[in-house]
Amino acid sequence: MMHAPRLATVMLLSLGLGLLSVTIGKETAPKTTSSDSGDTLFFDDFSGAELDRTKWHVEISGPVHNDELQCYIDSPETAYLVKSEDAPGSDNGALVIHPRFKPGTRSTQGRSYDFVSARLNTRNKFEFTHGSCSARIKMPDAVGAWPAFWLLGNGRWPDAGEIDIMEYVGEKDWTGVAVHGPGYSGETPVVNKYFFESGTDVTDWHVYSVDWTPQDLRFRVDGRLTYRATRMMIENYGKWVFDEPEFIILNFAVGGIYPFKTNGIRQPYYGLPESTLQRIKDGDLKMYVDWVKVMKG
Repeated sequence: MMHAPRLATVMLLSLGLGLLSVTIGKETAPKTTSSDSGDTLFFDDFSGAELDRTKWHVEISGPVHNDELQCYIDSPETAYLVKSEDAPGSDNGALVIHPRFKPGTRSTQGRSYDFVSARLNTRNKFEFTHGSCSARIKMPDAVGAWPAFWLLGNGRWPDAGEIDIMEYVGEKDWTGVAVHGPGYSGETPVVNKYFFESGTDVTDWHVYSVDWTPQDLRFRVDGRLTYRATRMMIENYGKWVFDEPEFIILNFAVGGIYPFKTNGIRQPYYGLPESTLQRIKDGDLKMYVDWVKVMKG
């Protein structure tokens, strides 16, 4: 995710992602998710009774970056699994990340928050260097919502590298990708937006992915190449730091600098309008993740 330091944005190819020939459109994203291939390094389709803690950490907030409004907690209120009937269009059920309005919640550092949400990562459980990482995700139409799917290196930010595979800040016709490292972080020049074709948007299921090689990062939506950042491009700004292991993150932030810089809203919260606040109060805002998969490069 973009804009401040944190602890830690059609080529019809398969590239080991299990993708068939696709076009961008409503429900055209491939749904095949078999993990039987020997090329699969990591796979979770969230089909169990509860989150697999051998694969995922659920973070508890210390500091929160980017002026975000939420405190991350480890709770079945904010991260839980549902069956397919409660996530229509999913294969075998889904992970739900669900922000809530909980005024007075205090972080481990004693700061008070009005919102809670969830951030999951695979740090020290699964990390990889080079390969194809993808997830099938469905998001809400909500200004100021900030769900994301990304990779983060170990060590000081941004020197260890960050690869934002999908960021969404509440304009349902586009998602963003970005690359952060030494000399190209925060307002990174290595960034791009993908605008959906008419008839589909973030509220449909889509497969968001990156093909990570020693020479480039290729970002895709439903198999379509949307942005390519080469090693040479990046080295115009700073050191290429993408030959070391990174771990997966899924999170749902609320408000903050990136939504604000997109929507300009200050009230009732920074980057978050009254309409989205009411939907959070009503329990209506959810991010669904059908599956996450990493294949050998």
